Amino acid sequence: MLDIKYVRENPDKVKENIKKKFQDEKLPLVDEVIELDQKIRKLKLDGDNLRQERNSISSEIGSLMREKKVEEANLKKQQVVEINEKLVNIEESEAELTEKLTEKMLVIPQMIDDSVPIGKDDSMNVEIERFGEPIVPDYEIPYHADICEALGGLDKESAGRTSGNGFYYLMGDIARLHSAMLSYARDFMIDKGFKYCVPPFMIRSDVVTGVMSFKEMDAMMYKIEGEDLYLIGTSEHSMIGRFKNQIISEDELPIALTSYSPCFRKEVGAHGLEERGLYRVHQFEKQEMVVLCKPEEAMEWYNKMWSYTVEFFRSLDVPVRTLECCSGDLADLKVKSCDVEAWSPRQQKYFEVGSCSTLGDAQARRLSIRAKGADGNYLLSTLNNTVVASPRGMIAVIENNTNEDGSINIPKALQQYMGGKEKIEIK
Repeated sequence: MLDIKYVRENPDKVKENIKKKFQDEKLPLVDEVIELDQKIRKLKLDGDNLRQERNSISSEIGSLMREKKVEEANLKKQQVVEINEKLVNIEESEAELTEKLTEKMLVIPQMIDDSVPIGKDDSMNVEIERFGEPIVPDYEIPYHADICEALGGLDKESAGRTSGNGFYYLMGDIARLHSAMLSYARDFMIDKGFKYCVPPFMIRSDVVTGVMSFKEMDAMMYKIEGEDLYLIGTSEHSMIGRFKNQIISEDELPIALTSYSPCFRKEVGAHGLEERGLYRVHQFEKQEMVVLCKPEEAMEWYNKMWSYTVEFFRSLDVPVRTLECCSGDLADLKVKSCDVEAWSPRQQKYFEVGSCSTLGDAQARRLSIRAKGADGNYLLSTLNNTVVASPRGMIAVIENNTNEDGSINIPKALQQYMGGKEKIEIK
């Protein structure tokens, strides 16, 4: 959410930003919030004037009573009653207009960084850099679900009976590979100086609206019936929510955390679920990184964070590339974002395995997260990035390490988490 003062002073810039995101239907909101803001400030001024008048009259009443001018004092008391009635009406109107203002402000997108490429949708995202040589072996790489089933590691049919489409059973060495990747990701980030955390897997609605846009919430979140609780779609939600309404001492900054969690997503929309495979499912597990820092340090952290994901996958013998998200592909709270994509030798193209974003002060403003500095309190910048989400990340490891006989070479970095095993073989 933008600062209303910024919108008031820079309406043309805010409108231009909306156009860059191809959301022209939101352009009227800028004038609407400015008008509401003017009305609210007028009501505040009227209220302040009435309170000042009431205080003055109250002083007069005290003097009149001391002088035993009871009749005049009673007339003044009636004036106070009338002022109080006016104040009640003003405060009610102010609260009503403030609620309307907040609703509209929550829909206006965050100002994007000047470096973000302009484009309508993800088809216009821009490749930045490739890491590792994408190899296509001289034998066919089967579909990842077929590889896992041949190794006795995947059962979607049974999951369909217990839970429906979008769920799965992982078993044996495939399940172990999945867990090994998450354990390695945890230790990888701890070695980078991040503090490990396991957060709550459910959050309240005021945290949900603090960390994401309404459009994202409707497409992603599962609500617990009869309770003000939602299942998290990523641990970033509860990790950022941890600091809600907090004032953090500046000497504690930056705060760099890495968190494990299961994640639950509806996957509503054009992408939909993957019927047979594990690429897009309702339930997965993820190791995330979250940073809270001074605004001037945000871009430095952004570049560090995506590079860690690149380093992680390269250590697993997976070629990757980074892709700059264009303006139309950015969620409304994001200032800048890039995807890390892994090479698929089967499809002979890259697919997304991680996403890194800096959100400026958008989440901090919604959740009232501040730092206490020498010159007063200020809103922090928040950033998040995927270390690995599995089983999607596991697909990349499987495809890039599958042998002609159907076995899978276990990357050296994961072998210690699998009892020293070097290969998963068909039994």
